[in-house]
Amino acid sequence: MGWNPFTTTDASNPSSPQKSSDGAFIAPDRSSRSKCYEARDAFFVCLDRAGILDSIAEEEKAGKECGGLDKEMGRECAASWVKYFKQRRVMEWKKQQTLNKLQAEGAWIPEGATVTAATVPKPVK
Repeated sequence: MGWNPFTTTDASNPSSPQKSSDGAFIAPDRSSRSKCYEARDAFFVCLDRAGILDSIAEEEKAGKECGGLDKEMGRECAASWVKYFKQRRVMEWKKQQTLNKLQAEGAWIPEGATVTAATVPKPVK
């Protein structure tokens, strides 16, 4: 059997998506998701220590500082999840900054929005 550039499974990577008999991909089980989340969290802790917010925009620096953990996340998570996690990290930071700014300006923040006293600057009067 020859090389097929259109396949998305990788026999050398047991965490890559596997196809079922009908051709659909099998969803990851609880333990696979748990390993993925652990790898993501370790990668994000490394990024925090290195002062990197956007590992996509700062790919070279992120690779130098946290490359091993990024590769580990790539092994444990589906590629679409890795991209999503990296983009969501930036989106959540921007959301928090906007909420902080609005609260500092005296805006009402709805229940459930994440604003902590430590991240909110004191309003200037």
